[in-house]
Amino acid sequence: MWDYVKIAVLGVIAVCAAIAANYARDMAYLVHALIVMLVAAGFFIYTLRQMDKPRLAHDGEYLDGVIRAGVIATAFWGVVGFAAGTFIASQLAFPSLNFEWAQGYANFGRLRPLHTSAVIFAFGGNALIATSFYVVQRTSAARLWGGNAAWFVFWGYNLFIILAATGYLLGATQSKEYAEPEWYVDWWLTVVWVVYLAVFFGTILKRKEKHIYVANWFYLSFIVTIAMLHVVNNLSIPVSLFGAKSVQVFAGVQDAMTQWWYGHNAVGFFLTAGFLGMMYYFVPKQAERPVYSYKLSIIHFWALIFLYIWAGPHHLHYTALPDWASTLGMVFSVMLWMPSWGGMINGLMTLSGAWDKLRTDPVIRMMVVSVGFYGMSTFEGPMMSIKAVNSLSHYTDWTIGHVHSGALGWNGMITFGALYFLAPRLWNKERLYSLTLVSWHFWLATIGIVLYAASMWVTGIMEGLMWREVDAQGFLVNSFADTVSAKYPMYVVRAIGGGLYVAGGVIMCYNLWKTATSAPAKKAAAVAAPAE
Repeated sequence: MWDYVKIAVLGVIAVCAAIAANYARDMAYLVHALIVMLVAAGFFIYTLRQMDKPRLAHDGEYLDGVIRAGVIATAFWGVVGFAAGTFIASQLAFPSLNFEWAQGYANFGRLRPLHTSAVIFAFGGNALIATSFYVVQRTSAARLWGGNAAWFVFWGYNLFIILAATGYLLGATQSKEYAEPEWYVDWWLTVVWVVYLAVFFGTILKRKEKHIYVANWFYLSFIVTIAMLHVVNNLSIPVSLFGAKSVQVFAGVQDAMTQWWYGHNAVGFFLTAGFLGMMYYFVPKQAERPVYSYKLSIIHFWALIFLYIWAGPHHLHYTALPDWASTLGMVFSVMLWMPSWGGMINGLMTLSGAWDKLRTDPVIRMMVVSVGFYGMSTFEGPMMSIKAVNSLSHYTDWTIGHVHSGALGWNGMITFGALYFLAPRLWNKERLYSLTLVSWHFWLATIGIVLYAASMWVTGIMEGLMWREVDAQGFLVNSFADTVSAKYPMYVVRAIGGGLYVAGGVIMCYNLWKTATSAPAKKAAAVAAPAE
């Protein structure tokens, strides 16, 4: 059935793209419409071929082929996103890297959204899809629902990433933070996401285990809430009947409020709830210990999803947004500190009785550091939402340091740990190819994060103080150019930190590849002879 569904959906996309190409007045949209048709055709052909491949003998009752593909995509997009981020950080330190011949395609303005979306949605999104498919099968003791629908989710989501990325470079965007793709790309993601929800929830419904493990609650809340955020924030109207360009339904302060309700809850549910599902499964498995407190994990879940949805207005302090709304966002942000730290404590205390593993197992070391960064960033965020602090921090590089300590330290490190856990199991290997390379990755990534975040904290606070410094007559002492000049050393340090993080990602890709191709295969379990 899914073959016919894909034929119909992709046929509609190809027709819409062709019509959009005829009506598009901007060359960027014309080129992007052609890319839609070509990539959709390639996606269709490859997906049908992929479905014909038999699964590996050791897969058993589970659909693991799509998870292996997800691991590969996660590692690939991770390196791409990290490298793009390091390059644009270098562009800020060394403006000559904004090459004249690449203006309009590879300058900072177009590469910056490419970097953020590659790390958040390509790297993080593939990690969440792959791990959620792995976890829900193991904790439900059931094969993924929908047959090959999971393959449609994987390839459909990566098609969305390609369409979004090419749109950024060509300028075919709607100019909304973390929501840049135009309406026809948003519609495609909506179709893919509905199928994703059906596969995940359908697997839970047909589970053989009576209990729904807490990791699945976090994954499910992430899928459902992101669907709501995506649809509401991307409500738009094409400028012509079949036009590729669109205008937003919301405008002015309403658009800002909707955007940051979406933007902060993308952090709350995409980058927090989903990855907490990862933490609650992979940390206990790697530590070989049960979750410290299952009751605390349930309290953590319900408190987090209730409070997080209200925190978005803290992005709009001292703007045209009514003061009561931004104050509400601040209050709920401060309240978030409690469930967030409850989850951090639960993750760390899961290692009770297994702390010695930190000396010998670099994978669990990565996971523990990620949980530590989760605790640190979820303390820093509520603190920065307080109006008195926000008046200093907003629009400065302090915010950049906060975002990256969470994204690289929390999301990045827990994903690396999950990939290292999954690789030998998915490819039926006894162990990872090299724990020494994992240690190298750990130290490069950790030092890179510290250099990056610390440099941005220093330059951000310095920047805020310079902006508010006045002389005896009340005139500003520093011009904007003065702050840019003063930040230069920290920008160089940030680029170095990013380079170390990229190097660690490359080492990880090599290690995963060698694990899949060269590590010793797991021996088949001996079968006892039947009793006479």
